[in-house]
Amino acid sequence: MKKIYLAMLLLVSVYGYSQEVKFGVRGGYNISNLDFDTPITVENIHRNGIFIGFLAEIGLSKGIAFMPEIQLSAEGAKDEDLQLDYLQMPLYFKFRLSEKFHVGLGPQVGLKSHKFEDGLRDWAYSGVGGLEFKLSHTLFLDARYTYGVVNIFDKDLGDEAINTNIQLGIGYKF
Repeated sequence: MKKIYLAMLLLVSVYGYSQEVKFGVRGGYNISNLDFDTPITVENIHRNGIFIGFLAEIGLSKGIAFMPEIQLSAEGAKDEDLQLDYLQMPLYFKFRLSEKFHVGLGPQVGLKSHKFEDGLRDWAYSGVGGLEFKLSHTLFLDARYTYGVVNIFDKDLGDEAINTNIQLGIGYKF
């Protein structure tokens, strides 16, 4: 609970000192896979899916912005038992390389949005990195890579795997 209060305090303080706030939408194509550390009995084929979400871009300075998001993302592997659909919250920091290019990184937390108590963890934690190209002041293209930092399986199963994901997206800022 203390972490939630700390995050809210950080967001409020950043909002109070920010230069500009923009809201927008972002969506696109996922290429997701599971990296197993243990032998498996199912065929591990990547899963293609989509993501869609809402964002707020908070300017911290001319070259740095904080961009929290809420998104739905279809991830995991192609096998139905290994499909992971998440409601995710990336806490993404963007750094300006030039007028058109930005690079970003940050942590991400996800809540599985279906099939609870199925042997897969309900919460996922990841690191996110990406590139953004501005087409105009409102429209942008981006590519991100997400790397899971915790095992997707419950501890009692004995299997170990992490989720990795490539997102190719387009977004619009109001």
